This record gives sequence, C-alpha cells and structure tokens, in this order.
Amino acid sequence: MKNAKIISSGMYVPDQIIPNSYFNEVLGEDVDTWLRQNVEIYNRRWCTEHESTADLCENAARQCLDRAGMSADSLDLIIIATDTPEYVSPSTAAILQDRLKATKAGTFDLNSACAGFVTAMETASHFIRSGSVKNALVIGAYAMSKYLNKTDKKTVTLFADGAGAVLLTATDDMKTGFQTGKLQTRGEYADWMGIYSGGTQQPVNCNRIQNNDHQLKFVKKFPPELNPTMWSNLAKDLASEMNIGMEEVDQFLITQININAIRATLDILGVPEDKAQTVMHEYGYTGSACIPIAFHEAWENGKIKEGDTLFFIGSGGGLAFAANAFVL
Repeated sequence: MKNAKIISSGMYVPDQIIPNSYFNEVLGEDVDTWLRQNVEIYNRRWCTEHESTADLCENAARQCLDRAGMSADSLDLIIIATDTPEYVSPSTAAILQDRLKATKAGTFDLNSACAGFVTAMETASHFIRSGSVKNALVIGAYAMSKYLNKTDKKTVTLFADGAGAVLLTATDDMKTGFQTGKLQTRGEYADWMGIYSGGTQQPVNCNRIQNNDHQLKFVKKFPPELNPTMWSNLAKDLASEMNIGMEEVDQFLITQININAIRATLDILGVPEDKAQTVMHEYGYTGSACIPIAFHEAWENGKIKEGDTLFFIGSGGGLAFAANAFVL
C-alpha cells in the first residue's frame, strides 16, 4: 500500500496591497484600530480588475512544481479547492491543467468553502493510497474580493485573495505523509453566511435576487465558541486516532478567520501559541487559501521541518469542517 507525502509547496498573493487606512476613507470611520486590536489584520491583497482565480492558482502551482523540481507532465491529478471559481462551469482545475500543460492529469474542483483545502488534501491522499495516482497537485484558491460589497464593514475589511499549493506524491513509508482525517458538517448553519445567487436557486438573471445576494454576506452572527469547540474536538479526534499526546503535534495549521478563535483552540488543547502559524496580519482572510499559505510560510521560515507532525484544521460556510494529520 502507498501513502501520500507532501514534498513541496507554493503560494501566491496579488501585488495590490489594501491597507486598513483604505477603509477609514471608504467607510468614513476608524476601522483600522478595531482591526488591529481585535483580529490583527493590518493589510490584505486584492486581485486587480483583470486578475482572477486561475491566475492565482497558476502562480502558486508553478512555484510549487519548481520547488519540487517536477515538470507538470508528471502530474496525475489536479484538485482546486475554491468557492470563487473562474466560471460556474467548466472547472478552474481544467483551465489550470491547460495552462500548465499537465497533459496526463485528471482534474476537478472541490467546494466545501473555506474547509476546501483540507478536504482536497484528504481526497488526493485517498487517490494516492488507492494506487491510481502517483503525483497530485492540491490548491486552495480564493478571489473573494470579486464578491464583496465595498460598503459592508462586516465583510469588506476581512476578506482577501490568494492561493496556496502543495504537491503530494506516493511513498512506501506509511509513517510519513497522511496519517488520518475527519470531515464533519453542521448544515443547520448553511444560510448564515454565503453568496446566495448565481446557482440554480437564484440564477444571475433571476428577478428574485435581492439584498445583495450576489455578494458575500453574513446573515446571522455565529456563536463565538463554535469554531474553537469544533476545531479542538477535531484535533482531539486526530490525536486519538494516532495514539499521540497533543504535545507531540508540532504545528497546527488552522483556518485564519479569527486569531482569537485560534488562540482559544490552543488554550483548550493546552498547547502554546507558537504552535499555530498565523498569516492574516498581512494577507487578510484568504479562505480556502489561508491554510496552504500558512503551511508554506511556516516551512519556508523553518518553523516546521521533515519529521514534524502537522494538524490541518479547516472550516467554512456550510458549515463544513475538515481535519487531517500529516507527518512531513
């Protein structure tokens, strides 16, 4: 039996930097102070008018392949996790496959909102473990700036754009790579946050579209304890499956929507804050891209190393939750 091992990573964020001061001017009030003190976001990156999700994916993918020393024609599978796709149809992964000239790769997009990257990692790992795939490129991508109401303080100040990629390859060593995972959904929250037009329930030409349903919006406020409770329970499940103590986990890569929720989770687990890489400070909230971006930066900066045990924990609209454990 084969296992799926991470051998490379890459990331890309747009060049356009949007500082907190921009929103002070647009919204006519001091939001910079609140953002700094409460969520520790100082800047974020937004696509330009002519930049889109496929562009973000391509840049992250090329860096990832380059760092692995692998050509695109060695790829067997490309999965893009995104809820801001290039088109409703066809898939963004098919567009990327052509751009990379990954002629042997099968492709598909996966949408479980901001839990998408972790879900895609799980999916690609099972393809590799089945023996049908040797090399899989997994990308989390987000261009949510395209769907923001620029006057909605609750969303426009938080959300941003970017892409992160990892390359998984088959290995005979079952003690490295994918170890275990779990998916969980709380569908009762499906109508609390999202983009509610553009699908078959409210097509873009539907005269029933109202209240900015074509843009991202928070409909109801989520209980603040929800993410820390779900994330910590998922971490405990992974540790139990691996029969290890929480202190043996070297790094937690967690959805970057709220730094205080991450800290609350680590508190519950009894592990120090430096075991969770955070990247929202300069990039804002990049949805399905934030976990691979955090992973890439942690690896690049020597915060994680070969042999480390990593817990990837994601959550997003739906509400979808996903967690898996890898040994690097």
